[in-house]
Order: sequence, then C-alpha cells, then structure tokens
Amino acid sequence: MITTHSFIDMHVHLREPGNPEKETISSGTQAAKAGGYSLVCAMPNLMPVPDSLDTLKVQLELIKRHACIKVLPYASITMGRKGETPVDYESLMPYVAGFSDDGNGVQDDDVMYRCMQGIARCEGLLAAHCELMYDPHTDAPVSDIGRREALEVERNIRLAKDTGCRLHICHVSSKESVELIRDEKKMGVNLTAETAPHYLVFSKDDVIDDGRFKMNPPIGTKADQLALIEAVKDGVIDVIATDHAPHTQDEKSRGFDDSLNGVVGLETAFPILYTYLVKEGVISLERLLEMMSDAPSRILGVKNDRKINIDLDTEYTIHSSEFLSKGKSSPFDGMKVWGKVMDNYSLKV
Repeated sequence: MITTHSFIDMHVHLREPGNPEKETISSGTQAAKAGGYSLVCAMPNLMPVPDSLDTLKVQLELIKRHACIKVLPYASITMGRKGETPVDYESLMPYVAGFSDDGNGVQDDDVMYRCMQGIARCEGLLAAHCELMYDPHTDAPVSDIGRREALEVERNIRLAKDTGCRLHICHVSSKESVELIRDEKKMGVNLTAETAPHYLVFSKDDVIDDGRFKMNPPIGTKADQLALIEAVKDGVIDVIATDHAPHTQDEKSRGFDDSLNGVVGLETAFPILYTYLVKEGVISLERLLEMMSDAPSRILGVKNDRKINIDLDTEYTIHSSEFLSKGKSSPFDGMKVWGKVMDNYSLKV
C-alpha cells in the first residue's frame, strides 16, 4: 500500500448539461473519485456551450450541486464552438481551467491568431484539439487523421509563439506530432502536451470490430505507439489524461465503423498504466505519478493536497459492468491489472 497525491485529469467529458443519458456530473465525478482523482477538467461540448458567463453558470450550478470532487470546466474558444467568433476571455477566466473548442479544431488561422491573442492577454491556457481538415500549404482536404493532427499541432505552435499564448495539446496520438513537439521544446517554446492510456497500451494491430475501440483521434500504428512511449519516458509528453468520453450502450454497440467516438477511462487509468508501463519496466512509478498528478497541478496552477491510498499488490480483472460511470465502453474491459485505489480522501471543494 502506498499513499500519494491524488490524480488530476485535464481532459474529461461529463456530458452535463446536455446529455445526462450518457453521463452526469454526479456519475462522472463518482467514477473519477473511484479512480483516484480529486480534480477533473470538463470539456465544453455541452448544451448550452459554456461560451459566456450566462451559459457557464448553468454548468457551474450543476457542479456545485452534484460533484463529489472538484470540477474545473473549460470554456469554449469561440462562440458556440463554431470556430468563428472569440468569446470574452477576460470575463470567463476566473471560473475556468482554460479554453478549448474540444472536438472542433479552430480551422481558420486568422481566427485562431485572434483567439490566442485574447487568451494570452488574460494569461489563460488554450487546450487544443488538433485536427486540420485542409492542408494549409495546398488547401487540399486531408484524409489521414494522423496528418490532420500534425498539421494543426504545427500551426498552433507557430501561432502560440507569435502571440505568447500558453498552449496545451490534447490527446497526442501520432509519431509526427511527437516529433514536432520534441523539436519545439528543445527550442524553449512554452508548450505542454498530453496523451491517453489507450494510445500507450494499444496499436491499431489490437483494434477489433467493436465500438469500445472507437475514439478520435484513433489508435495509431505500432510506430505511433512506440513514439508516444518514448515521449512519455523522456518528458516530451507532460501529462496522461483519460479523454473520458461516455456514450450510451446503444451508441457504442454498432460495431467499430458505426459507433460514436469516445471511450471511458477514469476508473482504469492508473491500474492500466501501472501494469503495462511501470511493472513492465518502461517507466518508474514516480514518473507515472508525476504525469497523473504533479504535472497537471503545475500546468493548471492549482494546489493538490489531497491523498489517496493504492494497493499495488492486488491483481484483478477489469469489468466495465461494475463502473460507476454511466459509460461502459472500455477497450480495457476483461484485462487483468495490478494496482487498486483503496481510499480517496478527496473532498468536494
């Protein structure tokens, strides 16, 4: 049994307000607490979109009433997450973790430049879902999703350097993106990045025709997986977040091609990473805890004084039917793991 700081997840989808049939603030934070988290940052793909104080207050009231741990929401980068009109960053900044348009990468360079200027002025954080649909060099549509990611990583880094905006790149999944981030960090750019457990444990060779393997960005090649593992080892990737994205059973039971994107991960992140990275000798336990606790605390500028107890010697099988999350679609279902969160002293804040 070890006692350590609780975890912080910089990237979750709690679905409320808007889609409580998929997840609620209550069920999502209960799942997070069971997984060892004391703070989660909720993405703004909600109804209404948190793009003003009025719409953000709808979410904040639900958090106040129903969350069992601390929840810091993201406000959107643009009004309605449409990639067109910047929100009022100054008014929203005191209440949010940062700004993100989540699954809608801001496609227009000029719009993103103005957004980054505004976020930089209030010393905010821009958490970018990177996926340019058109190649800015040729204006041609881009079919390869890994290439879409790398194109927007490259564009966003360039604009962040021009504006001084703090940039955090969400769910990095490709070798090409890793190489770009590594090169820029060597140059001293103020840049952080995250990946998710499924990109570290699986490659596309492991993917089967099942909705529980369907997410965006998709699981990449073996070369992508190995590049991400190396980036975790050498610090190019700062954070491991879950991108917890629950859907209903019907929405995830239509096979790989027809299921919606998104898998759940709050209740499995630590045991999966401990089993397949730490026990396999890929990284140390200290490095894993750094990525799940200390690094997100620093990036967000929040104090983390909550504690958890973890039994490292317990082996068990993951059964998604037992999850506290409403979402049951997990690529880790049925896998044997070590490391179980036994006590979480996180309290509602």
